[in-house]
Amino acid sequence: MNYLEALSRRYSVKKFNTQIIPQETLHNILESGKLSASSLGLQPYKIVVVESEEMKQKLIPAFYNPSQISTCSHLIVIISKKTIEENYIKGYFNHISEVRETPLEQLDPFKNSIKQHINQKTQDEIFNWAEKQSYIVLANLMYAAAIENIDSCPMEGFRQDLIEEILNINPETEKVTVTLALGYRSEEDYFQHMKKVRKPNEKLFKFI
Repeated sequence: MNYLEALSRRYSVKKFNTQIIPQETLHNILESGKLSASSLGLQPYKIVVVESEEMKQKLIPAFYNPSQISTCSHLIVIISKKTIEENYIKGYFNHISEVRETPLEQLDPFKNSIKQHINQKTQDEIFNWAEKQSYIVLANLMYAAAIENIDSCPMEGFRQDLIEEILNINPETEKVTVTLALGYRSEEDYFQHMKKVRKPNEKLFKFI
């Protein structure tokens, strides 16, 4: 299946068939999130993969439309940072130094420019920036899932406070941005038979 066929087949599944995604396939999808483009390379988010049935059951009351959570194979929760602490930046550059075998002092100009950039932003601006990065991850996860012939449904309709409590998220420093259910569509989900509706090219694209 080429990428246009995969994206045409993709839709926001309303009910999965409870079949479990093979670990290798799940790994490939998650790697696509890991490899997502990220501003400054900071990856101001983390990805929680909910795979145990017990945890999925606990999360069901947090969603306004729980059918996807009760039937999906895995639930991806993307959590954005509200603050970028100095230790976070330090850890990032230690990792660069280790992976690229580059002395830390050679990275100081880049590190200082990032610190200066971050220090100029308010907490709200940092969070808005982090959320945008998280949606890039979401798009790549959905695309990779489609290529792997795995169905998905992105979801924002949830109770923030309840998910934070269940997943032990500190609301002072982090916030759940979006979730993504993964699995295989149920034969009972009639939405799969509906034609995909998108703007015609002349209304969507402008060539100048």
